[in-house]
This record gives sequence, C-alpha cells and structure tokens, in this order.
Amino acid sequence: MRGVFLDTLTMNLEELDTSGLNNVVEYWDFFETTAPEETAERIENADVVITNKVVLDRNLIEGAPKLKLICVCATGTNNIDLDTAQERDIPVKNVAGYTGTSLAQHSIALLLALATRWHQYSEDVNNGRWSQSPVFCRLDYPVMELAGKTLGIIGYGDLGQKVARLGEALGMRVLVAASFTGEQKAGRVPLEQLLAESDVISLHCPLTAETEMLVDQQFLSAMKPSAFLINTARGGLVDEAALVAALKSGAIGGAALDVVSVEPPPADHPLLAGAIPNLIITPHNAWISRESRQRLLDGVIRNIAATFDAR
Repeated sequence: MRGVFLDTLTMNLEELDTSGLNNVVEYWDFFETTAPEETAERIENADVVITNKVVLDRNLIEGAPKLKLICVCATGTNNIDLDTAQERDIPVKNVAGYTGTSLAQHSIALLLALATRWHQYSEDVNNGRWSQSPVFCRLDYPVMELAGKTLGIIGYGDLGQKVARLGEALGMRVLVAASFTGEQKAGRVPLEQLLAESDVISLHCPLTAETEMLVDQQFLSAMKPSAFLINTARGGLVDEAALVAALKSGAIGGAALDVVSVEPPPADHPLLAGAIPNLIITPHNAWISRESRQRLLDGVIRNIAATFDAR
C-alpha cells in the first residue's frame, strides 16, 4: 500500500515518533504543504491519504481510484466531501480527545495573562520602564485576583470540563451553560444567567448552525463590563466586528483568542488592526504541545491499523 501525508508542516513531524506509520503502510510520500492545484496528482495513486487542512472535494476523491481510507489529522472533517467518500465506500477517520490537556492549559494561560497583565509588564521591563520607575514596582495596569470570581463555560465536553477543573483549582466558581441541543442536563444554567454572572467566559463548543456568531453584539452587551472572553474553540463562534467594537468602547474588560474566522488571517483582518485595548491573540497554537501532537499522530496510526485489520 502507498500512503500520502499532504500537510506535515501542521504537525512538525521531526519532533515526533513516526515509526508507527511504517508499520501500517509500506510506502509513504510526505509533503510539508499541498496547494489546491497539487492535490490531485499527489493522491491519484494513494491507498491512504492523511490530511489536516487540505481540502478533498468530490472531484479529487473521484480522481483517486485506489483510495481506500482518508485520515483527517484533526477532529473536524469539514474539509472532506463526506458524501462522495461514502458513495465510494471510503472510510473517513478523524481523531478526538488528543488536545484536551494542552488546550486547557493554554486557555488558562490566556486567562492569567488577561488577569495579571504580565505580558504588558514584561514588555515594559524590556523597554526600560522599570529602570525608570521612581519606586520599586510598577502599577500601570490593573490586576484581577481570580479566586472568588465566576468562570462561565460554554461547551462542556472534555475540553470544557478540563478548563472548569483548572478554574476551580484557582478558587473560581464555575457555571456551565445549558446545552444548545435543548437537552436538559443537571447543574446547567441558562445562557442569560451565565452572561450576567460570569467574570470570565470561556468558549469550548463546536461550530454549528446554532453556535455560529454566538458571540454577537447582544451577547457582548449582556456580559459584565469587567468580564473577559476566552476563545480557544472556533473563530466562527465570534462576530469579530462586534468584538472589536466592544473592546474599543470598554463594553467588556478584555478578550483572548487562539482562533479567528480566517486562518491564517489576512494582514488587514479587523482583529489585527492595532490599538485594540486588552486583546491577546495567539496563532491557533493551544493544541500544539509535543505530547498533544504525538497523541494525534498515534490516533491516526490506530485508525489506519483498525481499518485494514477490519477488512
């Protein structure tokens, strides 16, 4: 069998144990990136294709006659034409649950940055402002103690639960929003209550028709003026223009994002416009610990092995 990995740069494979790939497929072609016009040629003779974000549409799948398995090196499968794969009896396998520890850690790191403003104080030290201080410390930016504050979690799967436990370890009270499916679950509160009472709101829900643009002007205006928004889930959950307006007007206390609507964002993206107060953005790297990437790759290998063992 022959396999092709279309976008290894998303994984930095050099840091990982990749030996398991050779145990499940004899020949591999590895490509750091694959442009849309390169995909057809690269997969036409493949039995197994691994992709993280490279799109496989109907024409591409139909143009790969030997294709027996598509492995998405991620959780989401929205870059695959699932109907065409099903018509050709080609399994599409994703990997879930690999990123929880890394992402939860990053979510709390973003929260701590907003609460302590350490990144701004550190920048001031590097710029010489501490050396210029008339007293022993600097008190330029307000610092919030998180103990006793309320953390609102929207999306209470594995990721949301891990963030909730870390919040509790910091002494925070945790509220969990009611499910968007309408399913009644004990201990959940209506979204309106969560928005009104939370000092921090952390998003961990999937991007669906019900949650797209969830964080709009109405959502933001219902938050406390001092509250922080954390998004390590999906950029499409947030109306970015509304968020920029809320931050500039002081309608909320701050925001920290690891995801935006278009990735990588264009240089003129509204969230990169500068002069937006108390906004932190990281480049979709909440999941990238070496341990997390190894778990993801191991999950792909297991999916390949299980598929062909079953046949």
